[in-house]
Amino acid sequence: MFLDFRVRGNDKNGLILTFKGSSIYDQDEIMSTRTKIEWTEQTWNPSTGCTKVSPGCKHCYAEIMARRLKAMGVKGYENGFSLALHPNRLNEPLARRKPTMYFVNSMSDLFHEDIPDDFIGQVFEVMKQTPHHTFQVLTKRAERMACFLKPREVPDNAWIGVTVENIKGQCDANNTFFFFKQWGAWGVDGKRRSKKANGRLFVGHTWDGMPPLNGLLPTTC
Repeated sequence: MFLDFRVRGNDKNGLILTFKGSSIYDQDEIMSTRTKIEWTEQTWNPSTGCTKVSPGCKHCYAEIMARRLKAMGVKGYENGFSLALHPNRLNEPLARRKPTMYFVNSMSDLFHEDIPDDFIGQVFEVMKQTPHHTFQVLTKRAERMACFLKPREVPDNAWIGVTVENIKGQCDANNTFFFFKQWGAWGVDGKRRSKKANGRLFVGHTWDGMPPLNGLLPTTC
């Protein structure tokens, strides 16, 4: 399993997202976006928006980005960070021939409780149809992720992981891969500065543990 340890973050991805009307469905056409996130190449957002589930959500970069875009009057952010499904974006990876590392739902959580199972299933079906790509799926909703994936076949090109807090010791104790993504805008000393200046060091090291493509999932639902 791919574990991502994020304490605080505020990442400027330059994402352009859309929301329309009172429905959570949005039919506007939009393409996947390139990103400045160091550990991926493209972002793919079949859904956008989220709700907080843990203290680690306090400084959510996606929420901060959504608020900024709303304040700027950017189309699609009239409702800020409310959840929105974008079925028209599902086939975007199918149109890209170059093998690409995709961060799935950089502006949401694919396993949010209000995203229907059939929609999540469509996302994974696209992954199966594009074996030349690699898809990074991170969630704070590990229980739903495990229950959804347990009866299904996980594509070999999907890296499934959970974003958790205070996990390094548990990873060591259980011989589990540990990946420390970044400090974001808030450093280990609690001071705000550029993401680049804060870097990726955690307890004196850079942690780049990566998963086997056939990593195991929790067995309880």
